[in-house]
Formats: sequence, structure tokens, C-alpha cells
Amino acid sequence: MSSKIRNIDALCDIGDRESRRIVLAITDRVLHRLDAYQRIKSIMKLDEDILTIGSRSWDLSTKRNVYLVGAGKACNHMAMAVDEILDDRLTRGIAIVKIAEDTDRFRRTEVHEGGHPIPNEVGHRASLEILELADNASADDLFIAVVSGGSSALMSCPIDGITLDDEMRATDVLLKSGAGIYEINAIRRHVSQTNGGMLAKRIAASGAELIGIGISDAVGTAPTEDIGVPYGTYKSTPIGPDQTTLDDARRVIEDYHLADRLPRSIVEYLRTVGAEGETPKAFPDNTYFLLNTLPDSCRYAKEAAEAMGLRAMIVSSFLEGESKDAGTVFASIAREIQAHGNPIEAPCVLVAAGETTTQILDNQTIAGRGGPGHELAASFAIAATKAPGAALLSIDTEGTDGTTPAAGGICDSTTAARAAPAGVNLHAALRGHATHEALTALGDAVMTGNTGTNLCDLNIIYVPGVR
Repeated sequence: MSSKIRNIDALCDIGDRESRRIVLAITDRVLHRLDAYQRIKSIMKLDEDILTIGSRSWDLSTKRNVYLVGAGKACNHMAMAVDEILDDRLTRGIAIVKIAEDTDRFRRTEVHEGGHPIPNEVGHRASLEILELADNASADDLFIAVVSGGSSALMSCPIDGITLDDEMRATDVLLKSGAGIYEINAIRRHVSQTNGGMLAKRIAASGAELIGIGISDAVGTAPTEDIGVPYGTYKSTPIGPDQTTLDDARRVIEDYHLADRLPRSIVEYLRTVGAEGETPKAFPDNTYFLLNTLPDSCRYAKEAAEAMGLRAMIVSSFLEGESKDAGTVFASIAREIQAHGNPIEAPCVLVAAGETTTQILDNQTIAGRGGPGHELAASFAIAATKAPGAALLSIDTEGTDGTTPAAGGICDSTTAARAAPAGVNLHAALRGHATHEALTALGDAVMTGNTGTNLCDLNIIYVPGVR
């Protein structure tokens, strides 16, 4: 089985090699276990006319058309699995992905590279094609939708009166505002023709049946159980009911002082629209399956560490806030463990997942590229000099962190000492949000490509005993 981490050998060959080997081995095992291609293949099969997904079955001989639609940062692997299983039973497929890989193989599915985290014209055109399929469908048609995190940007299709450029500028402002993803999505969903359940609403209006297969990267979602049993509380994607409201969107504008920063068309629409602008809150006739949720990554990491004979603790699957602050906190916990054995004795592994953010109020401060995982790892490196042997890996599990081609970074207690001779100033990199360039120069950027999952951020820390 090949490694999901493409540069794992190089990452293990610098710094504290043994500590790095441990966190990288755990991470690789987690990413293999989360791969949506294998998760779908484990519950979905086609036997002549009968499509079975877990505990449910459909007779495709009763369907005029079977469509596959999807979007998200894990959509490559999700759509490949469905496309392969359905083969010539599939009428047409449209998938919007972040990065198309050379290893992707599709039979009847068209793949479009949308924009993420900022939407682009390619994703917009593909979204319009998906809406056209929905509007022209009938009660004899079946839609199978595969959706993962990132669909809000990739399946971008603003409502009439708001331009794609407006949505692009709004997304940039929101991502740098310090708002959480729930708050950001409250605005994005209420100005979209597709997000916040609006695609499902269009499919329902045609009378067609919808099967949704999703991955939930939402902080607070419970761990999965039997993924073959339909999931009753699926929500908050283009194909599921939305739990955010117009009032939520309006509060975000006020709480983060965005009225003068967001495009005027968006602010005015959200302030004046009535109940007709609300997103749908229920789809009782749809069938949903949930492949993985955010806490699963923590559970799998803990199990992998324990299988290696290590004590392990899940610190949180609700991690939010400023990325660089979280890195400093993790380093302080490592010091506490080594000094006093709290909250767990060394050697041990700590695991945390969630979605930290980086606040950028002025684009003129940006000196390079980065992402939450890069910034968290770099700040850990600065503070971990007093925790000998401690190592931390922080990645976006889908394979690209922020605006970079790297999944994130790995740093240990020797990283800061290696920085100066390499001409790297970690403090300046954090101030200028140029941590990707800094970690790349140190050989600490983690490269995966598409992993087949999307469960936001995963942080794995190894803390050895005092040496």
C-alpha cells in the first residue's frame, strides 16, 4: 500500500526523525482509512438492474435517467467510485473538483476544476449545467449527488442581481474576517442558487428522486456509526437542508463589521430580502448516507497510535480560533506533559481536529502564501523549543491548505534552531502570512495531493519523555 504522504521519506529524514516518523505513520494510516473511494465501494453495488447502497435498494429499470452530480475537495474519489459502479447505467455525470489528478479515471462523468477557496468561472458554468439537468428532469429520473467540504466555493452560482465577481470578493473578505465557517456559510448560502439546499430544492421541484452521499466536515457533528444506514439528520450542503438563517447572515455582517467591506449588492440583498430568500429546512423524501464526520479522523488517529503501543488522547474535535494561537497552546501542553505528566503521561500522542482560521484585515500585510495548518505548525515550532522531541503535524485532510499546494506542515522541537541557518524567520513568516515559503525552505511542508477525504484540519502531536 503506497503512502498517502508523497514526501514522507524526506520528512522523516530531517529534524527529530523518530518523533516525525511516529506522527507521519499515524497520519498516513488515518488518510487511508478515510478514503471515500473505498468507503463508497464498501456499501454500494450494482447487480443487473438493482442498485444497493447499504440497507437500501433501487430498481434502475424504473428510471429513465440516472445522473451523478457532485462537488467538493473529496469529490474526485467519491465520483470515481460511483462512476465505476454504475458504468453504462449512468446517463451523465458532472463533478466539480478542486484539483484534477492524472490518476483520476472516469467513464461517463465530466470533471471541472472549480475555484477554492475563491470561486471561479469554471465552477460557475458547471453549476449552471447541473441546475439545467435538475430543471429538465422528471419523476422518472434519479440523481445521485456526492458532496464534501469545499462545495460552497466549487459549486458557486450566485442568485440574480449578484455577480460571480461579487461572490468572489465576498468570499475573500469573509475568509479573512476571523468569522467561523458556520458564520461564513450563513452569508454564502443565502446568496446562492445551489448552496444551502437550493440544488436539492430544484431537484425536488422536478419530481426526481435524490440520493445524497456526503462527508461532513462540520465542527460538532457526531462520529459515524454504520455508514450503510441512511443518515436522518443530514444538512448544510447543496443537497441538504440548511440550519443557518437569514438572521444569522445579518448578524455576521454586524458582528464582524462587514457592511463596508462586502460588495454592496450582497449587503443590500441580505438586509432587505423577505421570507422568500430563506433556504430550505427539510427534505423528508431524500435518502442520505454519511461516509465520515470530523470526529472520525480523531478516532482513527487514536486507534492507530494505540496500535503502535502508544498512549493516546483526543484533545478536541471542536478546535476553532486563531491558528497561530492554537500552535502555541499545543506546545504548552507538550511542556506540561513532559514536566508534570498532565493530562497524560509521556510518551504519548495527542489528537485534535476542527477548523482554525487566520485573520487578515489588510491584504497589504500578505508577503507570501500559507494556510491554517502551516501557521499552526510554524507557531508550534517557535514555542516547542522547550519541549525536547515534541513533534506536531497540522494538515488540511483534503490535501491543500489555504492557497498552497501542500496539505500543511510538520515541525518539531528542532525546527526553530534549523530556521536561522536556512535564512528563515518564522516570526516574520507568521506576520506576513508566508508560512508556506518558510516551511518549504525548511523541508517541512507536507505534500499529499488529493487524499479522498475532506474532514477539515487534523493535528497530531507526539510528546516523548524528557530525554
